[in-house]
Amino acid sequence: MTDSSALNSAQKSAREWLSTLARYREPSTRRSLFELAATLVPFLALWVLAWMALSVSPWLALAVAVLNGGFLVRIFIIQHDCGHGSFLANRRAQDWVGRILGVLTLTPYAVWRRCHSIHHATHGNLDQRGIGDVLTLTVEEYRARSRFGRLMYRIYRHPVVLFVLGPSYLFILQNRLPMGLMKSGWRYWTSAMGTNAMIGIAVGLIIWFGGLAPVLLILLPTSVIAATIGVWLFYVQHQFEDTHWAKAEDWQLHHAALEGSSHYVLPQPLRWLSGNIGIHHVHHLYSRIPFYRLSEVLRDHRELAEAKRLTILESIRNARLHLWDEAEGRLTSFAEARQRYGIA
Repeated sequence: MTDSSALNSAQKSAREWLSTLARYREPSTRRSLFELAATLVPFLALWVLAWMALSVSPWLALAVAVLNGGFLVRIFIIQHDCGHGSFLANRRAQDWVGRILGVLTLTPYAVWRRCHSIHHATHGNLDQRGIGDVLTLTVEEYRARSRFGRLMYRIYRHPVVLFVLGPSYLFILQNRLPMGLMKSGWRYWTSAMGTNAMIGIAVGLIIWFGGLAPVLLILLPTSVIAATIGVWLFYVQHQFEDTHWAKAEDWQLHHAALEGSSHYVLPQPLRWLSGNIGIHHVHHLYSRIPFYRLSEVLRDHRELAEAKRLTILESIRNARLHLWDEAEGRLTSFAEARQRYGIA
């Protein structure tokens, strides 16, 4: 089989899943509201508990805040489903849920929804990178950079930047402006500024009633932990050795969705907290499926349950892969690029 015919066959296979997965797209209002309550109630309860713990020990309050970061991740997943139109049947109610949750996640809803839709529409396309993705250079692009340019890319891809500094910058600072959509109209400025105003009011009330301690020991740690977990999840969903990238002329949406997204195998408690987002190959192939129905897809279709599996240990190992090797069709490390191609 030639490369071209193999690609066409894979594309057909990916498309064929669409009619099957369409059966899982309808959300249940009762189930969605239950999932919302099962996430918000513990989140708010832990917030109150952490505040009360401040009078006992700041370290105890900090520990509770860190734990609460997991529930904030789940809140973001619900906001994420609202953005895909998969959480509630009523679109207006769904968008308002997304906007309100955006205040908790420090993420302007309309801005994120637009950037994320671009990510879904272009992921894996080497000619359309830059919005809603982790910057990934090809080996040849990295070779063509100056020494300073290579150094900057190495710094960007360093774990401390990607998973420690980057998440806090993204959610606390970058999200305050409609980055990537600055010239796209008033809607995104309204979303960003409206979210900022609500965050400002909330922070002001927290300081009014409790001073700076709840901000420094509860609000910020919870947000930073959630941001770090969220960025890590997003990273491993597409950054693995046999992921998929292609030039525009060879790129196809459904094939890129199925082949360029991982199935992150997590223990059940982590699957619950992360809202099944690890079942990312199915999500990218059919983004209108509610997060709580993704496990049904794996239960009913063993082929998808076994596809693109990525364990926690494998994901940690894959964090050393930084360049797309077009010749090999896989992600590779700086060390491998130096050994194979002589690139310093």
